[in-house]
Amino acid sequence: MNRYLLSRRVLVGTAVAALALAGCSSNADSDTGAGEALSGDVSVDGSSTVAPLSEAAATLYKEDQARVNVSVGTSGTGGGFEKFCKGEIDISDASRPIKDEEKAACEAAGVTFVELVVANDALTVVANKENSFLDCLTTDQLKKIWEPNSKVKNWNEVDPSFPAQPIALFGPGTDSGTFDYFTDEINGEEGASRTDYTASENDNVLVQGISGSKNGLGYFGYTYYEENASKLKAVKIDSGSGCVEPSKDNVLNGTYKPLGRSLFIYVSSAGVTKPQVSDFVTFYLENIDDIVEAAAYIPLSDEQKTKLKSDFETLKSS
Repeated sequence: MNRYLLSRRVLVGTAVAALALAGCSSNADSDTGAGEALSGDVSVDGSSTVAPLSEAAATLYKEDQARVNVSVGTSGTGGGFEKFCKGEIDISDASRPIKDEEKAACEAAGVTFVELVVANDALTVVANKENSFLDCLTTDQLKKIWEPNSKVKNWNEVDPSFPAQPIALFGPGTDSGTFDYFTDEINGEEGASRTDYTASENDNVLVQGISGSKNGLGYFGYTYYEENASKLKAVKIDSGSGCVEPSKDNVLNGTYKPLGRSLFIYVSSAGVTKPQVSDFVTFYLENIDDIVEAAAYIPLSDEQKTKLKSDFETLKSS
């Protein structure tokens, strides 16, 4: 485990421990747990962007159900859905909605599921902290940089006022939901991207690369920027109505376009028949505000919370 991921998990663990000591809602009050001691495994895999949320949920849940082992993997959104649709995991973390072909794979394998929105995110374009000339990029400039077969190599090819220095690009790999979302919104087609950049499904690798390169530029979820704000610079985005910075308020008020997005977990019907899985997911949803705060994500709106509860009740009754 690299030291950045370790640091992230230590921070999440500290935060949720503090919340537990503060007396956040107990599993004893949940619909499925009722204080009953459970055991067994809960398997979660998928998006590295969503993983800190599920890790926070798992750490806090451990306070109530010490004998339940919740494992959280980070194989990327696409990798998580592949395992999920084979019935290999109970929960798939995703930073984009499931694709039609993934739905078809689940259907062919007899895997039914529910999609649950658990947080909001500002997909954040970031530069090295020492970059003194870059404050804002238009969506057209982002496309010019990232579109397939882009010939842009130097900053002055993006804007003549920028220096004639090479751009060092970092971004998610092709199994990442963040990659799918960004390419769809910026390049106009999901998966359409230049390929000559340093790619990783692990956002911490991207943080390390951009912070270590004076001319670095990349993109990933907002929480990874916030955690590393001392060595990264968030770039404002202009989609036609002026430059807007990534923030909680700008995502919730809809002005951070087009990179404000929802984050998901997918729960299988087979998984939720297991008492420990049903109990964990119930706990996750009942404590969603504390979990989102602990993992430093953007919270759900009241409307999203109402739908979240309704969607999970539908799954449990199916």
